[in-house]
Amino acid sequence: MKEYLVKVEVKLKPVVLDPQGKTVLSSLHHLGFNEVEDCRVGKLIELKMSDSDLSVIEKRVDEMCKKLLSNPVIETYSISYIEIKDNA
Repeated sequence: MKEYLVKVEVKLKPVVLDPQGKTVLSSLHHLGFNEVEDCRVGKLIELKMSDSDLSVIEKRVDEMCKKLLSNPVIETYSISYIEIKDNA
């Protein structure tokens, strides 16, 4: 059985307005970080999962994203998998 750290990055689609991103951008400018031209805010979800077959984990995480972790109407997601090495 292998363990994986699964990272799911969820972002608003480019055509969707991002009021939180605009607020962060405005705040950065007020703090003197005027070189920042745009800001989009997303979310990162980390999952620790175990299975002997990575393809099973990939399928399950994709299902999670479609059913709960993202809103497919306004968001996109990307997934990365990092095998956790046993230090024993």
